[in-house]
Amino acid sequence: MKMGRQKVGEDSGEGKPREERAKALTSQPARTVEPKSFLYVGQREFAVTTPNDSSVYILGSDDATTCHLVVLRDAGSGATCLAHCDGSDTNAEVSMIISSVKLFSSNTEGGRLELHLIGGFSDEKGLSQDLTSHLLRAFDKQQDEVHLVTFCVTELNDVVKNGIHVPIIYGIAVNVKTAEIFSATFQDHGPDEDIRSARTLTGGAMLSIYDTKTERLCIGPYYWMPFPFLDYWLEQDDEQILKKLSTSPLAEPPHFVKHIRSTLLFLKEHPFPENTLFLNKKSRVFKKSEGLWERVLTDKM
Repeated sequence: MKMGRQKVGEDSGEGKPREERAKALTSQPARTVEPKSFLYVGQREFAVTTPNDSSVYILGSDDATTCHLVVLRDAGSGATCLAHCDGSDTNAEVSMIISSVKLFSSNTEGGRLELHLIGGFSDEKGLSQDLTSHLLRAFDKQQDEVHLVTFCVTELNDVVKNGIHVPIIYGIAVNVKTAEIFSATFQDHGPDEDIRSARTLTGGAMLSIYDTKTERLCIGPYYWMPFPFLDYWLEQDDEQILKKLSTSPLAEPPHFVKHIRSTLLFLKEHPFPENTLFLNKKSRVFKKSEGLWERVLTDKM
């Protein structure tokens, strides 16, 4: 197996074997990240920024069971991308991740692309293992050299609790200024968490949510078809929603069903988002104000 023209060896960038880094990552308690200077990345979303960003320097994502969290960093410029991948279109997603970082890449010595893969577990359907393989294969197909630094996926991120396999790490954050990656939970999943979740649940593809140059978060405009059998799903009990709408029902975090039910209700309220959420086909744009997201109501985008 190769990554570009570079064999995947014990290459941590810091003198540590990848398995040692995985153990160090899974042995640390999750830290709670406050909203200030933080950007949350949801499923099928990615964001890239640089150490020069005056608004955001922490990128994070969580609620990953069979999903994988991908961090790609240019070691020269410090440009960093975080993506939440679920296997929907891995080849296209990897190409977008690499292209987004290369926009800010430096040609100086040491400006190599460093890859960190975290997520998944030993699920009974083998979905995590499949996604791990697909991600490695997709990065291997790229012409750019990519150095695999952190490999904390599937069986390396697995623990058995009460006889059930679950992930050790559900969420991570990356400090763009220091390059530190750590296990994390988040106080805030916004802004527009319902809109972003609705897009994903209705099959939206991977996309970028952050404009690094203007330091603004851009949501939409999104369009989705009415969710099939929506009233039927809203009538189901928690057990059925968990069983039928999760890839790994026994490993989901406690808030999974509440979140799905909230998203279904939102889809019922907004079956045609172009009529209620994105008037005149305009994005919903946010910028940081005193460290927190604030909607830009006069933006022309």
